[in-house]
Amino acid sequence: MNPEFELIAKTFQGLEEVLAKELTNLGANNIQIGRRMVSFTGDKEMLYRANFMLRTALRILKPIKHFRALTAEEVYDAVKSIEWDKYLNNETSFAVDSVVFSQEFRHSKFVAYKVKDAIVDYFRERTGNRPNISLTNPDLQLHIHIAENDCTLSLDSSGTSLHRRGYRQEAVEAPLNEVLAAGMILMTGWQGECDLIDPMCGSGTIPIEAALIAQNIAPGVFRKEYAFEKWPDFDKELFDTIYNDESNEREFNHKIYGYDINRNAVDIATRNVKAAGLSKVISIEVQDIQDFTQPKEKSIIITNPPYGERISTPNLLGLYRTIGEKFKHQFQNNDAWVLSYREECFEKIGLKPSLKIPLYNGSLECEFRKYQMFSGKYKEMREQGGELKSQEELRQMAEKKRFKAHREFKRSLDDDESNDDIRFDRGRFEKDVPRRNFGEDRGRRNSNRDRKENETRGERFNGDRKPFKGNGRKTFDKPKKSFSQNRKRNRYDEEN
Repeated sequence: MNPEFELIAKTFQGLEEVLAKELTNLGANNIQIGRRMVSFTGDKEMLYRANFMLRTALRILKPIKHFRALTAEEVYDAVKSIEWDKYLNNETSFAVDSVVFSQEFRHSKFVAYKVKDAIVDYFRERTGNRPNISLTNPDLQLHIHIAENDCTLSLDSSGTSLHRRGYRQEAVEAPLNEVLAAGMILMTGWQGECDLIDPMCGSGTIPIEAALIAQNIAPGVFRKEYAFEKWPDFDKELFDTIYNDESNEREFNHKIYGYDINRNAVDIATRNVKAAGLSKVISIEVQDIQDFTQPKEKSIIITNPPYGERISTPNLLGLYRTIGEKFKHQFQNNDAWVLSYREECFEKIGLKPSLKIPLYNGSLECEFRKYQMFSGKYKEMREQGGELKSQEELRQMAEKKRFKAHREFKRSLDDDESNDDIRFDRGRFEKDVPRRNFGEDRGRRNSNRDRKENETRGERFNGDRKPFKGNGRKTFDKPKKSFSQNRKRNRYDEEN
């Protein structure tokens, strides 16, 4: 048997239990939930699978030393005592990332500098030379975490954050993080059993993540590289086997719908869906929430409306009042899930949620609420054997920490009844607010990263694996059998 070692999966606060369940299904051992992380043990194959298949992990760390330190010099001495020849040489480059929660160490960059100095001095004393520091694309990415006096130095096996799947071509302002979107979907329990609708889809993150979940397609298929591929002990044959295994993928016999009032957002979402090769299962259209009508098929809504923070709208409370009216009258006998930030917004929905889950969107302390719509009166529904909360939901409600009873708006909002018929979009009022220049936005907000991640995937494999056509993983216009043969053709050529 291959030896097992300690691993840590980082995630957002509120997604720890979902991540732990993913790891359980993946076959990880010794799973323990922490704050914004889940620790577990596994071998090299588990390390590769965790990076490639986990939907709610931001990065996978492999700890190489735990120690206690009261001063910067103690950090330096502990790091320098590691046998760095196992991981580096004078020809390789490295970078150090740091997260610090401590009264003794108040500057995370200073801690990173001490780790760097220790590694450099280790090699200089033994060889007279030193490895290079590279902030972009290093051969080895290190991560040090300090909580008061407890220090953990780890190898970062992921490289760029795992939320950067690789399918995103462009984004609207303040797009929903892919890991958070996947976590929200998994929290609902939806696995593709019915249609899914996002009536305010923005750049299409929820519909795309839902399509991947419904078909059990690993989120890592779009990535160009992982940091572990540069490690000295990288097993290319093992990773190729994991990458090319599509035996657990499944058919999806329903449909996913994304709507948005903003034409530019719809165009962006359409391009992202096409890049992911999911055009046959996802439909993206321009539609105002006010025009939402009862779907013909059984459906679930999962959506992330504006909160009035990073994205706003002239009549925010009116938008939420419209959401509640549409849920009540045009979504009967279905479930809807809403992520939002302000208590006042939830109150305007005017419906009693059956479940409230604390969840962070960036630094915003949000709630993810479930609404069960039924025709008739609540008493009649109960008499017919229905229930507003399941036993599992009651258990979750009891375990979750309650939010503050009263949360104030950070600025006053005009709740003018005369504006009820206003048309809404995700953060922009169609007539009065000019659309942003997305080309300039992307230049300001890591667009180089997005463009590089969506270059032709042929560069990803350097001829060792079959490159994908275009930016997406699959072209669903072709029969699946043909694609499966193409994806494995390169391995067949090597063996023969």
